[in-house]
Amino acid sequence: MSLMELLGNVGMFGLAVMVCLAGLSIYSVGVILQKHLRFRSSTRGTQAFRPEFGKFLRSSRLQDAISAAQGHKESYVAQVVSAGIVEYSRAKEAGSDPTASLELVTSALEDTKVEVLIEAKRGLGTLATIGSTAPFIGLFGTVVGIINAFQGIAATGSGGMAAVTGGIAEALVSTALGIFVAIPAVVAFNHYMGMLERFHVEMNRASTELVTFLFKVGADHAILPSSKQENYLIDLQETAHAGR
Repeated sequence: MSLMELLGNVGMFGLAVMVCLAGLSIYSVGVILQKHLRFRSSTRGTQAFRPEFGKFLRSSRLQDAISAAQGHKESYVAQVVSAGIVEYSRAKEAGSDPTASLELVTSALEDTKVEVLIEAKRGLGTLATIGSTAPFIGLFGTVVGIINAFQGIAATGSGGMAAVTGGIAEALVSTALGIFVAIPAVVAFNHYMGMLERFHVEMNRASTELVTFLFKVGADHAILPSSKQENYLIDLQETAHAGR
């Protein structure tokens, strides 16, 4: 029996289960592709930003660091570092003491990391839900298909193929489709969570390097004008919303 013949024997309930699973599959594929493009863009941006950030640590020029971050807005690391630098330049411009400046910069770095991670995780929860529930939806269709097969046997009084074909078709196709939907979602979820852990480590490392440099070296830096600070923060917010 071919696949089309098998599907032709599927009842209305089995068809509804398959349509539901197909919709979940399409949605999960969309999330997987969107996250793949976003995380790849962030990885490439971070790789390009790290050497420029290293030059800033050697040259002590805030303007160079802000310019580098503006050129790599897609990088999560650049977003965190730029938030800390902007907060530091504000504190210096306001004449805050080193201890207060340290607290402000550290707070800005931590807040930005949390915001970045929340934005990066958007959609992954749904992906995990699809991966965990799709097999059960398929199993539900399987159980109903077997029930229909037994009802066919009861109605005809025999156990021939004609009596059980529809129910068995529902059971087999629902099971296979549920597993087919779940596997890519689970694999992608685990892969992206691993990437988020790596992003978190990179953001923590860059934050530590920045704080150590700004407050251990204690050198005078070029202050970013307030107008440019505000414009840059607005750009960052627009970029974050666009990534969602």
